[in-house]
Amino acid sequence: MKKIGILGGVGWASTVDYYRAIAEGAGRYFAARGHGSPLPIPPMTIESVTQSKTRALRGVAGDEASWAGFDAVFRDALLTLERAGCDFGIIASNTPHARLHAIRQGVAMPILSIFDATAEATASTGASRALVLGTAVTMQASDYAQRLAKEGIAANDRLPDADIAEMQAMIDNDFYGGTSDTARSRLLAFCNKHATPGTAILLACTELPLAFPDHLDDPVFEADGHLFVNPSAAHVAEALSLALDDG
Repeated sequence: MKKIGILGGVGWASTVDYYRAIAEGAGRYFAARGHGSPLPIPPMTIESVTQSKTRALRGVAGDEASWAGFDAVFRDALLTLERAGCDFGIIASNTPHARLHAIRQGVAMPILSIFDATAEATASTGASRALVLGTAVTMQASDYAQRLAKEGIAANDRLPDADIAEMQAMIDNDFYGGTSDTARSRLLAFCNKHATPGTAILLACTELPLAFPDHLDDPVFEADGHLFVNPSAAHVAEALSLALDDG
């Protein structure tokens, strides 16, 4: 099996869930093939950054130079994982992927993009429209829209700043470190307001899928009258496929 490097800490709850999902997914894989207990899991190393620090280092959309400090923190973390002998890396967070083009500079090991995994999962639904929900950085960036366009899927135009701020506050106050029935209700109200019928809703912040505990490992699922795509689950599935492929 290949060794996975997990860059975590943004935030810690989703980092825990990535590790759990990889371990349980590997367990199911080997159990289905008759492997006895204890079931193997891929070797993993986690390098965890400090979210309060990375949040303070966020730059301004369109100003590449303003992101230099933010990019450096994540690049250094990936280089640490590379030195630890990891065969490939995954960033257990949506937000830094908006800067992946810069963060991965100078990093030799492959980094699995959550955009690619999510676009492929969204295409499998047959939806022609997508609503991307996440942090302000994710919702203000065009990365998801550009990647989804390659699959023939039109992503939502940028929502009003007030709505983006509402989603960011929801993530910070209702989802960081866990979730509740109230958080789920607020998320669903936001979806009801912005998602037209037939729209695939991308839970493009690794904390948001925590509102649907029965579907944490499902890249695509339906709940409360909506079609959801779970980028974290799609990302984990791709990482498992790569880690378990001895060919």
